[in-house]
Amino acid sequence: MKVTKAIFPVAGLGTRFLPATKANPKEMMPIVDKPLIQYAVEDALAAGITELIFVTSSSKRAIEDHFDSNFELEANLFDRGKHDLLELVQGILPAGISCAYIRQKSPQGLGHAVLCAKQLLSSEPFAVVLADDLIDGGQQSCLQQMVTVFEQTQASIVAVEKIAPADTKKYGVVEIESTSSHIAKIAGIVEKPEPAVAPSNLGVVGRYILTPAIFDMLENTAKGSGGEIQLTDAIAKLLKKETVMALQFKGKRYDCGSKLGYLEATIAYALKHPEVAGDFQALLREFAQCVN
Repeated sequence: MKVTKAIFPVAGLGTRFLPATKANPKEMMPIVDKPLIQYAVEDALAAGITELIFVTSSSKRAIEDHFDSNFELEANLFDRGKHDLLELVQGILPAGISCAYIRQKSPQGLGHAVLCAKQLLSSEPFAVVLADDLIDGGQQSCLQQMVTVFEQTQASIVAVEKIAPADTKKYGVVEIESTSSHIAKIAGIVEKPEPAVAPSNLGVVGRYILTPAIFDMLENTAKGSGGEIQLTDAIAKLLKKETVMALQFKGKRYDCGSKLGYLEATIAYALKHPEVAGDFQALLREFAQCVN
């Protein structure tokens, strides 16, 4: 079976970025000149995803507008002869890609957000992509790496990376059966454990490929950490019925759910942006001299 659909949970309140997110979705915050959600979608498209499912809320209309046509803007760019910008706007989504939007009426956790999309997925594997985690996979996107593993194993997969022991209480943390490879079976998974009881230093980041069996688990998962339905808890149940793999992906992850991670991503992507990289590097040198 192939993975052609991806869920993007975008209904969160973005409280860590208030007041910027009071009227604007956190996922629309730009890294240089593209919003976070567009980077997440591009990760999925590189992996062969053709159907995008956004689990959204009443305050996130800007996301839907971003991936829709804007005839007034496009006509204005055409009339002014700005064909490069017109091509840029029209190319946000390639031809043949479909979008669906479903409302999560109240924020009840990542697991609940995934469950909201059940009716659009029938009996097929799917990806889950969190825009907060901006991942630069280099030649191969993180999700593309995961799809390659799925095609070989036909098993659910979570992306993981090594984290500082003190940070385990911020992540789902996995226990793996073997440490000799970057791909391994998961023996256990726990949501936000204290460092003293964490099963490893491998934290789950915002990329998943899941089989449809996860929905039965989610429907029978009680509220967990933070009073929310946690996807991690449902995966722990899934482990008892199916194999679930962990992939230590190749690439650099930026935690754009935090202010410092967002600033780090902005600097990293500005330094490789063809339009501003040179001038921005010079600007950073000036700032460095002022700090020194």
